[in-house]
Amino acid sequence: MSAIERLLGRIVRRGELTIIMADGKVAKVGAPDPARRPVTIRLADRGVALAILRDPRLGLAETFMDGRFVIEEGDIADLIDLVRSNQPWEGGGNSLGKKNPLKRAFGNMRARLDRLNWEAKSRRNVSHHYDLGNRLYDLFLDADRQYSCAYFTDSGNTLEQAQADKKAHIAAKLNLKPGQRVLDIGCGWGGMALYLNRVADVDVLGVTLSEEQLKTARERAAAAGVSDRVKFELIDYRNVEGRFDRIVSVGMFEHVGPPRYRAFFAKCRSLLAEDGVMLLHTIGRMGGPGVTDNFTTKYIFPGGYNPALSEIVSASEQVKLMVADVETLRLHYGLTLRHWYDRTVAAKAEIVALYDERFYRMWTFYLAGAMAAFNHGGMVNYQIQYIRNRHALPITRDYLAANEASLRAKG
Repeated sequence: MSAIERLLGRIVRRGELTIIMADGKVAKVGAPDPARRPVTIRLADRGVALAILRDPRLGLAETFMDGRFVIEEGDIADLIDLVRSNQPWEGGGNSLGKKNPLKRAFGNMRARLDRLNWEAKSRRNVSHHYDLGNRLYDLFLDADRQYSCAYFTDSGNTLEQAQADKKAHIAAKLNLKPGQRVLDIGCGWGGMALYLNRVADVDVLGVTLSEEQLKTARERAAAAGVSDRVKFELIDYRNVEGRFDRIVSVGMFEHVGPPRYRAFFAKCRSLLAEDGVMLLHTIGRMGGPGVTDNFTTKYIFPGGYNPALSEIVSASEQVKLMVADVETLRLHYGLTLRHWYDRTVAAKAEIVALYDERFYRMWTFYLAGAMAAFNHGGMVNYQIQYIRNRHALPITRDYLAANEASLRAKG
């Protein structure tokens, strides 16, 4: 029995996986399971198994991207889901095994260095992912280009409905009042800022480090006739000045890096009015701190890191930002990523024409891996509401439901 067969045989117990080796030998691991689609893979050359054994996640990704790891039955989402579902986070499993202590220590040190997101590096990291071109994002996101976890009041809702509900859910927690000044840190293509202005009659400053996003956001504000009230700037949050009644940050904190958490919250506190409210929406990890996998660091989000809740709260409490509310979105991002993955697969021809086959395979691997991490691994989303003054919000949480119902009625 080969080493790769032994590795996969230890992992896949429920569900059928067929492995066609480079020499033509066929091996089968697992057992039939009606809840899982059978998957057949083919290793095109002998180096594929070695690459996977050396670094399972990166080796699988790169050989798949290069067309050397071929999926004959099922697709990459089926394969990764099969592997991750056999060792879910709740069961204490690690689907691809543990590294030896020396390699793990070296990886941890490299990850810590990579997360030192000084200002110039932050802009390069953001540009790496978000300046790929708007056409790519048009192909798999909703019409408002919400590139963050949606909020599914029903798992059967459309992506558009779930993203609209996400904006209402966040706005409800901000407890907005007409005429207030709002800062949107990491504003993306402007959808959240424009939404808040429309439904709550507030003025918004959105900041981003992506030139592509800035251009689109400004065009959207102009088209809506609100450029005087919804402004967008290409500026690092560390350089923002003034005071704001509300601060919202959705999907940006993942790029800050643990060494900068305290400074991030100190800056937010200095920008937030005494009776202000802040809402932080971020991907996070259950359990304790960890490291970003090599594939994601190399190809998707250089400098990115999904924090443990303990890392977020321990940093914010040092600057006396009070945690008013915490919500863990356990299932929502898995549902969101399913929509993104299916739309990406449907748009394969257009994505290949924009880039090439290797990029398409990389992107599907990224989405499939993320989907499995949220469905079976340790990834979740956290929404944390902060205040400076304990009297800034109503004494009970009843206002949240009332606010949300009112906002949804506005569409």
